Amino acid sequence: MGIFDIILDVGEVKMKRSEVDREKLSPMMQQYMEIKDKYEDSIIFFRLGDFYEMFFEDAILASRILELTLTGKQAGLEERVPMCGIPYHAYASYVDTLIDKGYKVAICEQLEDPKETKGMVKRDVIQIVTKGTRLDSNIDAKSNNYIANIYDFSYCYGIGYADVSTGEVYVTLIDGEKYKVIKEVVRNGFREVIVNDLIDREIVEELRTNHGILVTITKDELEDKNYEYIYKNLEDVRLVKTLKHLLYYIVDTKKGDLHHLQKAVVVKSSEYLEFDINTKKNLELIETIRNRERQYSLFWLLDKNKTAMGSRFLKHNIENPLTSREELERRYNFVSKLSTEFILRDDLIKALEEVYDLERIAGRVTYGNLNAKDLLQLKGSLAVLPKIRDILKEIGYDKTIEVFDDLYSLLDRAILEDAPFTLHEGHLIKPGYNSELDELKNISAGSKDFILEIEQQERERTGIKTLKVGFNKVFGYYIEVSKGQKHLIKDDYGYERRQTLTNCERFITPLLKEKENIILGAEDKIVNLEFKLFMDIREVVKRYVSKLQKLAKTISEVDMLQSFSIVSDNYKFVRPELVNDRNLKMIGCRHPVVEQVMKDKYVPNDIVMDKTTDILLITGPNMAGKSTYMRQCAITVIMAQIGCFVPCKSCSMPIFDKIFTRIGATDDLVSGESTFMVEMKEANYAISEATENSLILFDELGRGTATYDGMSLAQAILEYIHDKIRAKTMFSTHYHELTVLEKDLKHLKNVHVSAIEEDGKITFLHKIKPGSVDKSYGIHVASLAKLPDSLIKRADEILSIYEKKNVKKETFTQTSLFELSESEVEEKKNPIEEKIKEINPLEMTPMEALSFLYELKKEVKDKK
Repeated sequence: MGIFDIILDVGEVKMKRSEVDREKLSPMMQQYMEIKDKYEDSIIFFRLGDFYEMFFEDAILASRILELTLTGKQAGLEERVPMCGIPYHAYASYVDTLIDKGYKVAICEQLEDPKETKGMVKRDVIQIVTKGTRLDSNIDAKSNNYIANIYDFSYCYGIGYADVSTGEVYVTLIDGEKYKVIKEVVRNGFREVIVNDLIDREIVEELRTNHGILVTITKDELEDKNYEYIYKNLEDVRLVKTLKHLLYYIVDTKKGDLHHLQKAVVVKSSEYLEFDINTKKNLELIETIRNRERQYSLFWLLDKNKTAMGSRFLKHNIENPLTSREELERRYNFVSKLSTEFILRDDLIKALEEVYDLERIAGRVTYGNLNAKDLLQLKGSLAVLPKIRDILKEIGYDKTIEVFDDLYSLLDRAILEDAPFTLHEGHLIKPGYNSELDELKNISAGSKDFILEIEQQERERTGIKTLKVGFNKVFGYYIEVSKGQKHLIKDDYGYERRQTLTNCERFITPLLKEKENIILGAEDKIVNLEFKLFMDIREVVKRYVSKLQKLAKTISEVDMLQSFSIVSDNYKFVRPELVNDRNLKMIGCRHPVVEQVMKDKYVPNDIVMDKTTDILLITGPNMAGKSTYMRQCAITVIMAQIGCFVPCKSCSMPIFDKIFTRIGATDDLVSGESTFMVEMKEANYAISEATENSLILFDELGRGTATYDGMSLAQAILEYIHDKIRAKTMFSTHYHELTVLEKDLKHLKNVHVSAIEEDGKITFLHKIKPGSVDKSYGIHVASLAKLPDSLIKRADEILSIYEKKNVKKETFTQTSLFELSESEVEEKKNPIEEKIKEINPLEMTPMEALSFLYELKKEVKDKK
């Protein structure tokens, strides 16, 4: 094994690499074995000519996953070694497939030109492609692609994470239990995680098995001084150690220039509104739970961005809302200005449409895998910067936009507008940029014109009107004559037969060969010179990378805020008022996504929790909208704390520090139901971590167990939140008995979702009103779900029987559930248990034991 703790699972292998006699292997296969030894945890794409080939276990595994033909290769052994291969120019899609399956791919390239090398061509791995270190254009443009590191310090955890494609680097410390680390990793959607060798293996197993995250264990740290700038500003040695561990893996994996990685940003939990993955899922912030699609998520609704950078910045903000009042007010002010200056906003939007993904282009510039299209996109983006700068200045934006006139001029003069993706075929550089290149192109063009002249001259000389001059890479330039006319070729023409085909013959002449040497020599020089000039231009662009990254952050924010302005105008959102007290007042509040689906049918509701109200206890029929009512409160809070206007007629609210949700059923948005244990764990997490500045949403907590158990737990949790936490809480329930708590808990208020029942039919009004209801209308909902009429009728009959039976028990139920003290519970002891405690079976004779059992049996019988 290498330094990485991952083993490729290939099942049963007939010829294992570890069992072959290496001394018998061919020199090329010995070279492969040496390279594979260094990268045990990766599938090696071994470059041989125009193919990447895989051998032994790699070949068996890859052939199965990629659906390739598994063949064999002579390698000096009696048997052929397992082999499969792919064309080198099509490798990207195959790499994508393997990466998505959780594997790593090591790209092993030929480091020398085989034509100019005697003996074995040097080969080595130039990069390892993993889920978290991709730099190609196939990664999701609207999402960050984070790789993270967890460093276990025994008493706390360091988490460092980076997006190699954009250069962003973050680091934070997490105190406490390991479940917090797991929640943080999962919530952020890290694609790949590395851990130090001291890590609790339970964390590794949880991330790998339950969340499908690629986890690598390594103990090495980066000692390369060239990357010190990333963590040099950090004083906490734990943060530095965490980042050095992360950077070692990234640098070792990418094996290229990574100086686009930016100075690390220390993430402080106090600066962000915290919530876990369950809240992210329950509120459907980024994707829906049922289909795991972005459509109908909050991100989908708010994403009117014109750039990929803006979309990523929006997603990052939704996942990490702010707690800074100053920054939020700043964003509100700019959104207001954009809505007022809507003509300038339209001009800004048109300009932003011309801006490409500057963050990822900057990454490719530094790493070296950019192409001419990237530079053309960069040029196009730079071209609109003066316009964007002027518009923002006129609107009153408080950050400056730097323009890059010199860089734009260089790219405009240098790069051809129709330059290809590949860098080794020429046609990259404009005429007039380099005099030597212009001269070579003139030679090539003149020679090609001469080739056309030769074709015309030979037609006239031979009398063969269909004679033509052609070219291919194998034979070069040739004269082609059909077989029916080859008899017209005379010996004194000097034709030399080069190739015989079914319908024609191909010839060369000394003059044609001379011109071919001139043309091909010039074209080789053109391709090489254009590549060199392109690399020189890249080096110039590299000097602007840090400034381009700064520009990208500004453009990202501007784009996100114009998106907020658009949705606020289109959907009639209002500016929230952030208050210093604990008054929450959302008038005419709507769920913004559900509203867009239902259009005019949506019913707004008020959510009011003033200084004296911490808990809203919500009752009402199934499917009446209790869950939606709760969600819209949390979503409104999140929208306000990312700087967006909110879906209300008016809104005043405090800044929240955390949101907790336990929602097990939704209005046709969530499928499945969690177990009671998960429900209790999530409830425990909320009440353990919440503060008086938090928001808690509990939807029908306790329904996963027996009725009285559930009611008892629900009441105890409500009392605990009321007395000890004072967090703003929305608690929906079907336990209507809980509504009597309003009398004793002064910070709890009952509200209910109203419905009208007429002629045995129910109509949901979806309107929240003060007070409580005493029915859940469950049978009516079953009727709406089209259960058989006979079944519905029978359910009504059974319900009537239960209701009559429970009338007599009502007083006892209320007393035992809500009025029994701990001392009274202690006093209600079982007399039979007490008798058993008093005896010692070892001191009893068999007859005494039988007699004692008889007495117990009689006592039980008498009680019954």
